[in-house]
Amino acid sequence: MFLSLPTLTVLIPLVLLAGLLYLASVEENFPQGCTSTASLCFYSWLLPITIPVYVFFHLWTWMGIKLFRHN
Repeated sequence: MFLSLPTLTVLIPLVLLAGLLYLASVEENFPQGCTSTASLCFYSWLLPITIPVYVFFHLWTWMGIKLFRHN
């Protein structure tokens, strides 16, 4: 039915990364020079988005394991 929590932990950051790459390729107002993965500007957009999402889902997974063990 629903995707498992470990699958979501991997899937959500990958979907957000794909969205960022899509935005960089089609959006006209995206800062120039940020569309290449070799540029530092690209990662200055990528890391602030990816790190909090990864931490959130990592903690969510940890909390799920804790609740599963105690019930």
